[in-house]
Amino acid sequence: MSAPEPVHRSVTVPADIDRAFQTFVDGIDRWWPVQNSITQAPQARVTIEPHVGGRWYEESVDGEQCDWGAVLAWDPPHRLVLAWQLQTAIPGITAGSLCHGFWQYDPRMRTEVELRFTDLGPRLTKVDLEHRHLERFTYPEPARFHLDDGTGGWPGLLDRYAQATLTTA
Repeated sequence: MSAPEPVHRSVTVPADIDRAFQTFVDGIDRWWPVQNSITQAPQARVTIEPHVGGRWYEESVDGEQCDWGAVLAWDPPHRLVLAWQLQTAIPGITAGSLCHGFWQYDPRMRTEVELRFTDLGPRLTKVDLEHRHLERFTYPEPARFHLDDGTGGWPGLLDRYAQATLTTA
């Protein structure tokens, strides 16, 4: 069996490179869908701490925090690499004890999400995303399917992110 290909996606957003980077990191609460959550209670916020080694996590309305990963590279406004440490947890197949749902935090597993921001003009930035090392998932093909899914995966997430850049100034 061959390893699944990385997920590659790109989006061009109507924002200068600084605002594009800031909206992705500081504004993630405005575009990350609350249903893409691993906490039991509804999601209150998603945070990417702005430094190498910083946490990438969500917090529920009742204060439960669930890690998603960490910041591996921090080079604003050009590049960001995040560790994605959410393992596939298929109900009935995989038992998970850390957080809840299809994805569960696993500190022993790490895939990577790299974002590159390219300045195309005064109010235009291209954002390239690569989610790699998918072979590290317990179930790589279902994981790749979810990550590359049009609505809940990276395509839908980048569409929401692009819309969020329209509303931030």
